[in-house]
Amino acid sequence: MLRLRALIVKEFIQVFRDRVTLALIVGIPVMQLLIFGFAINTDVKHLKTAVLDQSRTQESRELLDHFTASTYFDVVKAAGNFRELNEAVGRGDVKVGIAIPPDFAAKTASGKSAAVQVIVDATDNMSASSAISAAMMIGMLDSQRIAARELQRSGQTAKPQAVDIRVRPWYNPDFVTSWYMLPGIIGALMTMTLTFMVGTAIVRESEQGTLEQLLVTPMRSWEMLFSKVAPYVLIAYLQLAVAIAVGVFVFDMPFRGSLALFLGLTFFFILASLSVGVMISTLADNERQALQLSILNILPSILLSGFMFPVDAMPKFFQGLSHFVPMTYYLKIARHIILKGSPASYVWLDALILCAFVAVLFTASLAMFRRKYAP
Repeated sequence: MLRLRALIVKEFIQVFRDRVTLALIVGIPVMQLLIFGFAINTDVKHLKTAVLDQSRTQESRELLDHFTASTYFDVVKAAGNFRELNEAVGRGDVKVGIAIPPDFAAKTASGKSAAVQVIVDATDNMSASSAISAAMMIGMLDSQRIAARELQRSGQTAKPQAVDIRVRPWYNPDFVTSWYMLPGIIGALMTMTLTFMVGTAIVRESEQGTLEQLLVTPMRSWEMLFSKVAPYVLIAYLQLAVAIAVGVFVFDMPFRGSLALFLGLTFFFILASLSVGVMISTLADNERQALQLSILNILPSILLSGFMFPVDAMPKFFQGLSHFVPMTYYLKIARHIILKGSPASYVWLDALILCAFVAVLFTASLAMFRRKYAP
């Protein structure tokens, strides 16, 4: 019993002397509470919206005022034609496109049904659901207002459906959840695998002494680092191939874009994840610390990237934090290419930002690797 008590005390001392463990004991719960408490919101509002107002009348402006007053729609673009409206939704500049016909005022004044088209980017199920529900409600309320106004003006019964909201969900019209989730799962899977495997592998070799044997060879630091991470690039692509095959053949997920473009841009995300794994290995003294630090990196990547919850639904502070998560940009690229079939011209900005992450993270990881392991 005394020996068991002494062993327990020894383990307690060993755990609580570990500064990384102590930091994570507080850090992980606080991070989870803050993100889930403030950033996670399934009621998506302030969706970026483009408008094509062909009527340009007081009635059409009143309708648009009702859309913006609902707080679900923020008009950020006025399109001159249907092509501009469609491209804005296709590029991802906006989540919603509203098209009001030229005869909107004339039809509502005569009590006829005036069709208003609402195009919704359905690659994000939560945002699309909020947009559709809000648009239908606005159409119903406006129909009641117009019917009441016509009834008061003429003393006759006006048609109850004066404003006919016709929603057109694009890219995922049946709201198949697996189509929305699978591109995000690909990014989350590679983030978890690469950061954890690389971080723990390098730390394990350092603990076993095999890394020190390589350090005495004439190899340069970057060559040694490249030799350590190269196998994991192949592992990541194998995971990617399996994930795409399962999505296409099991869940009937469409792959509308260029496979070559997707694989090429995925390489930059793989490098970014591997660089984070190397940085974790330089901060950790043992495999347990590497695992804990990997979890600390994985949580914000999944929760703030838009994988599970739309970034637009988060407060501005957490939306700002999401810009520092590489998976945020990779998720946009994946959904654009897989579900929308977008060309390179639609994803070049996200790809450029992802390349910038790679440059910064790889340079930092190489410097940290040299500082800790190089003689």
